[in-house]
This record gives sequence, structure tokens and C-alpha cells, in this order.
Amino acid sequence: MAVAMVKKEPRAQCGAGTPDAKVEGSGNSFRATRGSTQAYSGSDYRAAIQAALDAISSGQRVAVLASGSIGAGTITIASGKTFEGCGTINVGNRSGRGAIEVTDASDVKIPFLTMTGNPYFGLRLSGCRNLSLGNITMNLSGGLGIRFDRDRAPSSNVSMDVISVTGAGSHAVETWNINGLSINQVIARNVGESGLLLQKTTNARVGLVDGNNVATGTGYATLRFANQNGEINGGYNTNVYIQKVVSRGGGRGIFCVSRSGAVTIDNIDLASNGNNAILIENCYNVNIKSGTINGGGEVRLSARSEFPNNKDITLTLTVNNNSVRESPCGENTTFNIAGNARKQIC
Repeated sequence: MAVAMVKKEPRAQCGAGTPDAKVEGSGNSFRATRGSTQAYSGSDYRAAIQAALDAISSGQRVAVLASGSIGAGTITIASGKTFEGCGTINVGNRSGRGAIEVTDASDVKIPFLTMTGNPYFGLRLSGCRNLSLGNITMNLSGGLGIRFDRDRAPSSNVSMDVISVTGAGSHAVETWNINGLSINQVIARNVGESGLLLQKTTNARVGLVDGNNVATGTGYATLRFANQNGEINGGYNTNVYIQKVVSRGGGRGIFCVSRSGAVTIDNIDLASNGNNAILIENCYNVNIKSGTINGGGEVRLSARSEFPNNKDITLTLTVNNNSVRESPCGENTTFNIAGNARKQIC
């Protein structure tokens, strides 16, 4: 089944046309205006942004044209509002909180955002319905890029266009509790943990996950499925579709663990991963349909005793300068392995 890409609106420039509110200025002087009405004037960049957001109504748009720093503060976006970050928003670290948060809200759009700094979470999201993230660029010096909370309300009908994250100390994108997720691309560079981590996420379609130097020295991966990802009502009929995974160096390439699965990956291109190129552990209905692995850590199917063993795993790959090992033997495992890989399979 082909992966449906994110339905894109025609490309526009950030701040194009006539935004309902704007944030302008630089240095220590910022102003927020809604039409001809001034909503804020002063030295606090975060306050200017929040004032502009608070001044508009559902269905309206804010364009942040100025660059600046919000410090260890939080910007909150309410239902129906469109937020365009046209300048560069530098952020600090507020423990347990996001630099930008959308919670229990519907129809929020963030078509453009450029963020720098070391946030606890760059974007913190939960209880979102019909959330649209567009071109999001995070050039970070630590922290976690985009996080959907584990212990708050679930989200539905979430779309992302191109998410580019460099320098995060944790994950680039981490999801929990989403039903209906569409991502065009996740590009992760020099990220400490996962590039894309999907957890308790169902009916997901992803175009490309591309990681370089992701998860070095950790058990994470460029693409990781965990915590019953893909499981629906106790079953694992395919509902997670990934078009392509590219991984270079770092830690693992692809990791499926803790009763996850229900996934088809059309094509992979993995090389020189510092940990397992692929690790599948206690997963069900995983089908990797094509691709290549060159070097790196072994391709491994394994299982922990506390969960049911692997079941319905199919790997159709060319593997060179590496090994493929299955231990213990899973149920209904199919290997179609070309290349010079050493094989120790059931």
C-alpha cells in the first residue's frame, strides 16, 4: 500500500499577505499590532508574541516577523489560530514545559517556525485535534524537539510537512497517543536519542525519516517504535506506513520494541550504524519490503521473556558486511536476504 504524503497547500512565504496580527522589532524593542491597534510595545519578545496571539480570534493568523529570545518562557497557542514564526525564536529551558505549547486545542496551524536554543521541549503538544505543522526548523544546542505528552489527553488528525532538527540532546520528534498522523519528512542531524519515536500511535503515514549521527552510544534509533505502537484493540493489522528510512552512523537504524508493530516500511538505506542496524524485539506484523544495509551493527531479531515473542516478521533486504541473527526463533518469520551477510536464522 503506497504511503499518502501530507496534503500540502500551495507554498507561501512566511508572513505573506496581510496577517491579522504581527510582531515586529529587534534588540530590546518589540511591538505587537492587530491591524492598526497596538497590543504590546516594550522589551519583552515573548510578551509581544503572546499579546499578538491573544489579540486574534479563531480563524486568524499571527506573523512573528522579528527575531529574539523568549528566555525560559512559554508561548501558548489556542484553538483555531495560525502561528507563523518568520524570525528566529531563541528559547531557554523551562523544566517540564515547552517553549511553544498547544494543549486541548483544535485546528491550530504552525506553517513556519525557526527555533534555536536549549529547550526542555521545543514544542509540547497534547489533546490536539486537526493540528498542522508545516516547515519546522530547530537548530538546537540540547533538549527535545517536538513532544506529544504521554500522560495528557490523546491527539487526532495530526499532520507535519518537513521537520528538521539538529543538535537536540534527546529526540527530534516523539509522539504518544495519536490516532491519525501524517508526516512528510523528519530530518535529524546530530541528535542524542531518536530521530522519530512513535509510541501508542495508530493510523500513521510517514514519507521519509532521515538520520545522520542519531542516537550515538544509546539504545535509541533513527526510527523507533515502542510501547505498543500500532496496536488497535489488541490486534496488529497494518496501520503504520513508512515510505523510506535513511540512517548513517549514530546508534541503531531501526528499532521496534515492547509489543509494537502493525508496520510496513517500503524501503531502507542504512550504513555504518554504531549499534544494531535493525533490532526487532517483541514485535508483531513488521514488514520491511526492500532496501540495503551496509556494515554497522547486526540485524537482530530478539525477545524478552516478559512479552510474547516476535510474530509475523518479514525482511526483504540486501545486507553486506554485516550479519543477520534470530534468537530466539520467532513465529512466522520470513527472511529474503541477499548480499554477503552472515546468517544465523531459524
